[in-house]
Amino acid sequence: MGERYLKSVRLLAECMQGFERFSGESVRRHGLTHAQFDIIATLGNTSGMSYKELGERTLITKGTLTGVIERLEQKGLVMRERSNDDKRSFFVRLTAAGDQVFCDVFPQVVAHGKQLFSAYNEADFDALDAALATLRASIAQASQAEGVPPHSPQLKDSP
Repeated sequence: MGERYLKSVRLLAECMQGFERFSGESVRRHGLTHAQFDIIATLGNTSGMSYKELGERTLITKGTLTGVIERLEQKGLVMRERSNDDKRSFFVRLTAAGDQVFCDVFPQVVAHGKQLFSAYNEADFDALDAALATLRASIAQASQAEGVPPHSPQLKDSP
């Protein structure tokens, strides 16, 4: 007899993969990769962020993050500046064109993804949030006990 939790883990993974495929299609229609959209969405409505902040908020690995930002810079959507505090690090912000992409694309991608939750009511969202928050807390507690950093970046789609 298999471990019961494996059924739930598989279901969770299938949901995440399915959501990424579904939302990724919407993002690709706008000429962006999922990682590029993640950076633009994270930088939107901000004055910019350091690479470290972007890595923590997007969970894109440092190597992937650098390539994604370089491609967005080539498209004229972001600009990098040396940090005033640490000359070894960069500060990244949206350009005017990048801000326009954020304003145009972000609401469309959110509306597209929202379709998946159209049948959810507040109780459904509360139950989902509670289950996921409990799982996240268990993962954090187990990771801390094993000495795993709290924000270990995970690979998203390739740049």
